[in-house]
Amino acid sequence: MGRLFGTDGVRGVANADLTAELALGLSVAAAHVLAEAGSFEGHRPVAVVGRDPRASGEFLEAAVIAGLASAGVDVLLVGVLPTPAVAFLTAELGADLGVMLSASHNAMPDNGVKFLARGGHKLDDELEERIEAVYEEHRTGAPWDRPTGGGVGRVRSYDEGFERYVTHLVGVLPNRLDGLKVVLDEAHGAASLVSPEAFTRAGAEIVTIGAEPDGLNINDGCGSTHLGKLQAAVLEHGADLGIAHDGDADRCLAVDHTGAEVDGDQIMAVLALAMRERGVLREDTVVATVMSNLGFKLAMEREGLSLIQAAVGDRYVLEEMKEHGYALGGEQSGHVIISDHATTGDGTLTGLLLAARVAQTGRTLRDLASVMVRLPQVLVNVPDVDRTRVGSSAELASAVAEAERELGATGRVLLRPSGTEPLVRVMVEAADIDQARSVAGRLADVVKSALG
Repeated sequence: MGRLFGTDGVRGVANADLTAELALGLSVAAAHVLAEAGSFEGHRPVAVVGRDPRASGEFLEAAVIAGLASAGVDVLLVGVLPTPAVAFLTAELGADLGVMLSASHNAMPDNGVKFLARGGHKLDDELEERIEAVYEEHRTGAPWDRPTGGGVGRVRSYDEGFERYVTHLVGVLPNRLDGLKVVLDEAHGAASLVSPEAFTRAGAEIVTIGAEPDGLNINDGCGSTHLGKLQAAVLEHGADLGIAHDGDADRCLAVDHTGAEVDGDQIMAVLALAMRERGVLREDTVVATVMSNLGFKLAMEREGLSLIQAAVGDRYVLEEMKEHGYALGGEQSGHVIISDHATTGDGTLTGLLLAARVAQTGRTLRDLASVMVRLPQVLVNVPDVDRTRVGSSAELASAVAEAERELGATGRVLLRPSGTEPLVRVMVEAADIDQARSVAGRLADVVKSALG
């Protein structure tokens, strides 16, 4: 069996790769592993279970409930809520684990199962590997230890989850949003009710699009992966800004009043300065990934802030933040983590805080985001090469060194082997797009010759 867990839970085509049987078995395994890890502390274990609106989430939710309850876990069903809401409620209610059914920004046929540990934190690699091992052991014949009678888990709806989460979001804002007009694109996803309610309570005038989920239309031409509709709506309604989420609302991208995109790097730059001003940016440090635009790094240096770059993936950003207690981190894709108020990326919280900065300063989002200038970035995928030799090829190292000399301080080269495919990603940034394309093309040719 290949590894089931990816960078964000177990994901695949629902009812093909991700079946009811797999969801049930993983849930039982997760309950057993977390119990052995001692997180239940002798009491009746409790799990918070939520989902996004995908049609397949209905039968997968039923499978997860069956698995958890059959393992002696009480289940609190919170219904359709964002991933960060499930994480928040797992921590807020003192639950022993959380489960979110979502494939995030993926198209509707996909779905996923994400497990959260006590406190609403993502599982580390070791726990995921143990869950997989226990699942495989019992899948191939070893019987489960099944409680009976009063030992089986009980299931009830927890309808208060929506209100508790929205109250939390509005309660952490440093100021209200009165006077702002904001367009919200909910991707027909998990935040379709939560986000409009939170922005309205915070005082904003809202226009909502992509907030009519029917189980089939999640992420379909809308949300953070398709900004066109949001850009058009911001211009049509003369809004101050637009906010876009993905299917499970752990991401946030934005659009300024001119319709220009404001990406995750720019959002972090705006929030970093706001948090420093309020004295809550610990050690004046932001955590990003190696894929963040060089313009972000240069902006942070110019503003006297430190930037730490982790490996690609919000879980690695989180690990760095947790280890050193940093308050802000995230990715260019819009996963932004504000650790004082969330254990995961929270797209609604990020959007609220971004809008709060606009309201507080009286400046446009375009002006605020101009603190950083995005340098042209070119990404070339080179397939059918030996990605394992990226770090050992002398020919490639020489070509990279030559490219770096040519680009100087206003350019950057990053070669990254894919974690799942036989290809190498060549990323080049430069002050000029033509130069970036030229350098990326030359390096891609060297990758082909040296590693092919």
